Amino acid sequence: MVKRAVRKSKRKITRAGAATKPAKMYRTSMRDVPKVAGLKRKDGWVDMQVQFLIDKASAGADHVVGWTVLKPGARHERHRHHNCDEFFIVLKGHGHVYTDDGEASSGEGDVVYSPRKCWHGFNNTSNADVVLVWGWMGAGSIEASGYEVAADGH
Repeated sequence: MVKRAVRKSKRKITRAGAATKPAKMYRTSMRDVPKVAGLKRKDGWVDMQVQFLIDKASAGADHVVGWTVLKPGARHERHRHHNCDEFFIVLKGHGHVYTDDGEASSGEGDVVYSPRKCWHGFNNTSNADVVLVWGWMGAGSIEASGYEVAADGH
């Protein structure tokens, strides 16, 4: 009985796999990905260097993996995404993370998760660069993310 069930299961997987295009790995290098141009202060992007390393346009992905450098004084104003969750990891430096309850210190090694519709952001309050790796889960582009900047900034 068990062998028969396993064989049936394998056949279903094989048939389903044959009907779909095989998955293909996507690989890039930060050196090859340009910085996003046209990010506006009025939209909450204050002096940020942003790269979309993996997204819908480059890899056909329904998520985004990004890299951001915030020079001293740079910040990503309070914002939220209606259609995706976001995480970021502070790889280098420190500053303040914006939350629903105000600001909190954040530094190297911190991992921050913001579910969809949760206000969040980051402010480099230090004298050195802050480096973040981040991702949107559930949206492959800024348009698909449902991005909204807070009317009151931070």
